Amino acid sequence: MTHRVAVLALDEVVGFDLPIASQILGEARRDDEPLYDVRVCGVEPTVRVTSGYALQLDHGPEALAEADTVIVPGTHCVPVRRDGVLPPAVAEALALVPDHARWMSICTGAFVLAAAGRLDGRRATTHWARAADFRRLFPAVELDEDVLFVDDGDLLTSAGLAAGIDLCLHVLRRDHGSDVANAVARHAVVAPWRDGGQAQFIAAPVPEGRAEGGTAAARTWALEHLAEPVAVADLAAVCSMSVRTFTRRFRAETGRSPAAWLLAQRLAHARHLLETTTLPVDRVASAAGLGSASSLRAHLGATLGVSPLAYRRRWAASSA
Repeated sequence: MTHRVAVLALDEVVGFDLPIASQILGEARRDDEPLYDVRVCGVEPTVRVTSGYALQLDHGPEALAEADTVIVPGTHCVPVRRDGVLPPAVAEALALVPDHARWMSICTGAFVLAAAGRLDGRRATTHWARAADFRRLFPAVELDEDVLFVDDGDLLTSAGLAAGIDLCLHVLRRDHGSDVANAVARHAVVAPWRDGGQAQFIAAPVPEGRAEGGTAAARTWALEHLAEPVAVADLAAVCSMSVRTFTRRFRAETGRSPAAWLLAQRLAHARHLLETTTLPVDRVASAAGLGSASSLRAHLGATLGVSPLAYRRRWAASSA
C-alpha cells in the first residue's frame, strides 16, 4: 500500500519548508508507481504563509487520522514559538494521529513536536538560530543544533530550511534504498547527501571590542595576535591578573576556558580566510595560529565535518 503522509501546515507556515515533502517524497516512484501519498492539511481551510500570501488547503485534520507519517514544517505560530504550548485546535488535531505513525519536523516544526510532548527525553534538532529559544522552552529535549537532521527511529527532525530536503532524502533511503533516493535527488537537482552538519552555516562570532575591566582587553589582544603562540599566562598578563584569577573570570564572562575560546577564534579566522582569499591551506592555518594544514584539517573536520578545501569550494566568494 502507498505510504500516507500528512504535512500539517500551521498558520504562518514557513514558505520554504511547506512544499519540501510534497516535492521529495511525492516524486518517489518504483515501477512508475508512487511510493507516498502526500497530503497537505491544516486545522483551518486556509493558512497564512510567511512569504506573504495565503493558501487554500484541500485537506483538514482528518488527513492526520489516516497518516503513516506526519510532517510538521517550520512555523511562526506565536503560542508555540513564544510560550511552547499548542493552540487547543492544534492539540485536538494532533490527537487524531494513529499510534503507529512516524513523526517528522522541518526547521522550527520541532517546536510543535516538543510542545506536543513528543520529544521529551529524545534527541532532536532545529534551526541553529532558534536553538537557544528551544532549549529555554523545552529543557527535557536533548537538542543537537550542529547536525542537519536527527533520526531517532519514529521521531525525525531536521535543521533549518533546506535541511528538510536532506531529511526527506534520508527517509527515502531508509524506506526504499539509495536508488530511489538518488533518482529523486537527480530530479530535484540537489545533492543526494551533504557532508558536514549545520555548524558550518553558523556565522563566525564577531570579534569583541575593547571594554573596561574584566578580561575583554585580553580577548581583544588575542584577536590581534592569532598568528602567534598565545599562552594563558600571556592573556592574564594583559589584564594584570594571576592565571588562576584570569581563568576563573574568563570562564564567567565567556562560558568557555581561555584555550577553548582561543581555538574557536582561530577557526573563525581560518574560515574567514578560506571564504575570502585564495591563500593555500597551509598559509591559512599559519595565519590563524593553527600551525599546519593537517591541524586545520583535523579541527575543521571535528567541528564542521568538512575539509578545508571542501569548505572553500562551498563558501568561497566569487571575488576571491
